[in-house]
Parts: sequence; C-alpha cells; structure tokens
Amino acid sequence: MKYIITFFLGLMLLVSCAEKVVEEPENLIPKEEMTEILHDLAILNAAKSGARNKFNESGIDVMEFLYEKYGIDSTQFSQSDLYYASLPLEYQTIYQEVEARLKRQKDTLEAIGKRRNDSVRKANLKRSDSLKALKEKGEVKKTKPVP
Repeated sequence: MKYIITFFLGLMLLVSCAEKVVEEPENLIPKEEMTEILHDLAILNAAKSGARNKFNESGIDVMEFLYEKYGIDSTQFSQSDLYYASLPLEYQTIYQEVEARLKRQKDTLEAIGKRRNDSVRKANLKRSDSLKALKEKGEVKKTKPVP
C-alpha cells in the first residue's frame, strides 16, 4: 500500500512539473530576438544611467525605441517575457547569452583602449627620446619661459 501511495504522489508530482504555467502567446518573440532585445535594453539602460541628462533632453524613451527598432509592441514584449520567465531554464539561457555578449563587448573595448594607450605611451616615449637626442647634440634651443 505504501508503494502505491508513493507511486501516485510521484506521478502527480511529475505531471504537475510538466504542466505549463503560462501558455505560449500567439505572437511570441523568438528566443534569439528576445536575447537581442534584452542585450540592447541592458546597454541602453547603462547608457541612460550614465547620461541621464542627455536622454531627458533628447526625449528618448528606451522602451519605445526598442519597440520601434524590433517592430514589436509592449504587450508582445510583456507576454513573451512572462512566457520565457515561466520556463526558468530557457530564461536562464537567454540571460546567460546576454551576459556573455556583454562580456565579449567589454573585453573588446578594453583591448582597444589598452592598444590605444600603449600606442600613445610609445609615441610619447619616442618623442621624448628624440627631443633628448636633439638636446644632447645641441640642436634644440632653450627658450626662456614667458612671464
């Protein structure tokens, strides 16, 4: 008897876990596009927090911009976001992809900045060495500072 009750409880648990909490909306945004939207949303929100005055002056609304860019509306976005949120593994996958893309972009920008800083440092060192060599040869005239 104990095994039968355990079996039925296990079966009910299995069936209840497989039940969808939220039905898939008719106009579901595909997972790849949802990833793109959430990526852009993260970047725009970061930009907005850093340059709030510019966003306020320009009258740009982040969500309206995204709706127009992707050809969606607020209802479609909300329903799709709710649907993906009801599937924790899918939602986690989407956000992990967004996070990975942001990290790749950050790493790329940091590498570009490092190369630029290194080249400026190298150019300054070269210039300094050239001036030093000219001074040693006596080819550079010393000027008096202007009072």
